[in-house]
Amino acid sequence: DFCLIPMGTGHDPSVAEYIAECARILDKSGLKYQVRTVFQGSWSAVSKAIHDCHAAVHAKGAPRIATDIRIGTRSQPRADTVPGEGENEHKLRRVQDILGKDGVGSA
Repeated sequence: DFCLIPMGTGHDPSVAEYIAECARILDKSGLKYQVRTVFQGSWSAVSKAIHDCHAAVHAKGAPRIATDIRIGTRSQPRADTVPGEGENEHKLRRVQDILGKDGVGSA
């Protein structure tokens, strides 16, 4: 898992252009890659889902589990998301739209 988090990018909190630039580099590299998001929801629902996954994997017989968790929160919902579309889907769509203009299709 490779995570690049642009920081200090000015007044616009969107990082889609920066992620698209990284995807362009990856596309040129010839490596197989995927720009993706995993899941989103309330803090309690996400924590419970992670807990339940651990419990289920232990129940299957795994004696140890290591989990890296990256959590991002916003104080306010984004005004530019499409109704019915989650924020992560919106972020992914923005990056894909930017790459589509370049003819980059691996992301």
